[in-house]
Amino acid sequence: MIVIHSTISLLLTGLYLLVLIYLIRGWSNLKRPQLKPINFKTKVTILIAARDEEEKIALTINDILAQDYPKELTEIIIVDDHSTDRTAEIILSYADQGVKLLQLKEDKPLNSYKKKAIATAIGLSTGDLMVATDADCRMGSKWLSSVVNYYETKQPVMISSPVTYFEEKSLFERLQTLEFGYLVAMGASFIGNNRASTCNGANFAYRKDVFYEVGGFKGIDDLASGDDELLLQKVAERYPGKIGFLKLSDAIVYTHAKHTLGEFLNQRRRWASKSTKYKDKKVVALAVGIWLFNVSLLVNAGLSFYNICFFKLFLTQFLLKFIFEAIFLLPVFTFFKRLQLVWLLILLSPIHIIYFVYVGLIGNTRKYVWKGRTVR
Repeated sequence: MIVIHSTISLLLTGLYLLVLIYLIRGWSNLKRPQLKPINFKTKVTILIAARDEEEKIALTINDILAQDYPKELTEIIIVDDHSTDRTAEIILSYADQGVKLLQLKEDKPLNSYKKKAIATAIGLSTGDLMVATDADCRMGSKWLSSVVNYYETKQPVMISSPVTYFEEKSLFERLQTLEFGYLVAMGASFIGNNRASTCNGANFAYRKDVFYEVGGFKGIDDLASGDDELLLQKVAERYPGKIGFLKLSDAIVYTHAKHTLGEFLNQRRRWASKSTKYKDKKVVALAVGIWLFNVSLLVNAGLSFYNICFFKLFLTQFLLKFIFEAIFLLPVFTFFKRLQLVWLLILLSPIHIIYFVYVGLIGNTRKYVWKGRTVR
């Protein structure tokens, strides 16, 4: 029995290591593009869906207005999603600087208010390239011009760009930055291997005509989340090899980690809820395999109290996991210029096992609260 158990555990470990090797190769395949000054031609619409963001939205708008991209080619549309604070008032105060405010007025409950907000904004937009970000993000002045330069030079139909946390105030938030960097780099690495699995809607661009060509959010609008990853997968199915990841420092968008454990778990539950809708079932199967690998780590750790063989098995699994994750994350956080965070993997790696199993269990079985609403 021990032999069968050990064989299964090692097979799952081998699967996870193969995934990490795949990610390491994918990240390596992504080259930093050498963008040259060009005369921009693309009309861009920046899209933001905002709900109760009075605390930070002015900072985001100011960063967008400070972009070095030609103003005559820039349209800014912010959709207020039934905010209960001063969000709409703050957005409206920028009207004389070209910021357009749309206000959702849905009298019937929706499960996907954000998708409705984005689709409404796209329907009223005049740009050819939609560039989506969030209402609590920060970006440098070359953010938009680097995205559009890449778009005009390489001609992808969709662009995923880097997102990271910053201004951390605690060890808990720095651990989140490390874990979030893993997720962002994983999506980038799949693109580097000419596949598309995940991305982040805080820094996401796509052609308007392609959005309509794939039917927009039709078929994925029953989930509150998924305006980024699920749309990415719809486009990847229609345009394989035409999705790019912009591995460039100027293109990074910055946001904040969650302050409390409850907020963090709620966010990750929301992200996990999208997995059942993934078009590429091989990715779903892979995610299940990784989840089972983490389950095996927990099981072997527990059985270690009864038999030293299980402890040796757990230690082998854990050390291999740690070493390969470190190899993957070192170049990723060199890119983000936060290399010192990789040392926190010593703490994150064991915590991540428990967290990953937990979120995998509840991600598709429970409703969650998002922006003051209970959704699924």
